[in-house]
Amino acid sequence: MGVIETIAEHVMERVHTPLCRGILSTPPLQPKDDGVVLFSMIGTAVVIPYLVAVKSLHRHLGRGRVILLDDGTLTPEDKAVLARHLGNPRIISIHDVDVGPCPKGGTWERLLTLLDLRRDDYVIQLDSDTVTVGPVPDVALAIDDNVSFTLLGADGDITESLPVAEFARRYFTKGVPDTGAYQGHVQGLIEASLTQLSINGCLDPHYIRGCSGFTGFASGGNGRALAESFSQAASALLGNKRWAEWGTEQVTSSFVIANDPGARVLPPEYYTNFWDMPLPADPRMIHFIGSFRHRGLEYVRRSWAEIKALRQA
Repeated sequence: MGVIETIAEHVMERVHTPLCRGILSTPPLQPKDDGVVLFSMIGTAVVIPYLVAVKSLHRHLGRGRVILLDDGTLTPEDKAVLARHLGNPRIISIHDVDVGPCPKGGTWERLLTLLDLRRDDYVIQLDSDTVTVGPVPDVALAIDDNVSFTLLGADGDITESLPVAEFARRYFTKGVPDTGAYQGHVQGLIEASLTQLSINGCLDPHYIRGCSGFTGFASGGNGRALAESFSQAASALLGNKRWAEWGTEQVTSSFVIANDPGARVLPPEYYTNFWDMPLPADPRMIHFIGSFRHRGLEYVRRSWAEIKALRQA
């Protein structure tokens, strides 16, 4: 990426939140006590984009009430805004989350909290950098069928839950991980090591290479016990230092979902990550991921379109 493109990206990053403050002039979300929870971990820096994310999802899905995990930075003013716009949602402090044998940070508190919440409700986890831009019937059907779902992850084209040995055979080009798969990002390392894990209580482990930015967890499904067992097995294999790196929560989220009965991958032609490439012809939910988020005008354009629609609703 050239100097001009880099400058433009930094400008868009600085102006995105101010440009999206129009979300504050949209009608409040009307929560529904229907067994569906829209759950996110947020902080003061993302209150505005988060409101776009959750209000756009609720507009198109028409279900759910909001529960939030405060990352420790929400101010009293933030909480007042959230109460006014989201029907006075329950807000859990990150400091009240017991991570047990799992790592602290790296969104682990988010995963463990939602796994506790799923005992009684269907829980949808959405990141603050998502925008729902059309009908989401696949999400509604997963809720109706009470099965879990995930957004497809990066470099993934396997759209089903597979036994870990079959995942390795189909995902890695040589049928088995090569030396390079064990180097670099911890996600690739653990995915290359799945067949080596001995996970307590999981005799036939499966895996999906998902993205935890938009996931659904069926009510009454695997709770935190499976996540804790997976974390302990992975930590024993890789060492505590590597297992504490960013990305281990996402692998664990994908593992838990893959081992839920009937788990689904959302159709990537409708539910997609933004990689600064042309989007599918008919996107329904877009995850504006990480370093690509503020390239071009797509994130602002999609956010503003939903703000406008919410105003007119």
